[in-house]
Amino acid sequence: ISVSVFFILVIVVSLIILSKKNTKQIQKNNLDLSQVESLINSNELLKAKELDIKLKEKAINLEDIKKIQNKIEELNIKILFSPVIDNCSTLYKVKEGDSLIKLAKNFNTTVELIKRANNLNSDIIRPNQNLKINTCKFSILVDKSQNTLILKTQDEIIKTYIVSTGKDNSTPTGNFKIINKLKNPTWFKTGAVIPPDSPENILGSRWLGFNIKGYGIHGTTEPDNLGKQVTSGCIRMKNSEVEELYDIVPEGTEVVIVD
Repeated sequence: ISVSVFFILVIVVSLIILSKKNTKQIQKNNLDLSQVESLINSNELLKAKELDIKLKEKAINLEDIKKIQNKIEELNIKILFSPVIDNCSTLYKVKEGDSLIKLAKNFNTTVELIKRANNLNSDIIRPNQNLKINTCKFSILVDKSQNTLILKTQDEIIKTYIVSTGKDNSTPTGNFKIINKLKNPTWFKTGAVIPPDSPENILGSRWLGFNIKGYGIHGTTEPDNLGKQVTSGCIRMKNSEVEELYDIVPEGTEVVIVD
């Protein structure tokens, strides 16, 4: 057998071995992904997230990494709105004289988040009742060039939202704070007052106002324009998503806007 033929055979055998290894790895990854879904269906949310994080660390394909990150963010919201205690929450025993408003203020969270995390249908709580309370400090990063809004803690990205930002660079950049929050806001348009239920009310279902007059985060009546620079300067979100954000972040939350 000639040297050239020998080397060709070596290369062919190596390719076959590599192909088998790749096939096994793909099968292994598929098994892991099915395990994630199984854990979610069993309400083992923390274990599912832990497994997703391991998968992301091993992934080399950018599309796979993005897919896994999206799944992690979905789990973050599920955990946030569930009674599951994680490193961003504590189990609190209600004391005499406590109220949801008082607890939200003391822990720098929102009444809505406490209610959603504990499946509460009313504002009534009773002594010795155990409640999951969020303890992490949230912040928001808006990227104008990407038309994204990122909800994060000091340690991780909680969720990334697609938003609309200002046309002609009208969205200001810098550090701001949310100083007021409104459900079903009235739009005080120049020369007119547009009620919450009007299809002309561009503010949608929620308003989170900044400490700069006239600017904030709100819903939209034009969801098809999300991901574009079309607003007069505010940050527009899908109504269901701004409602989600509204329930999570308290007044005083920092908002950083970058180009």
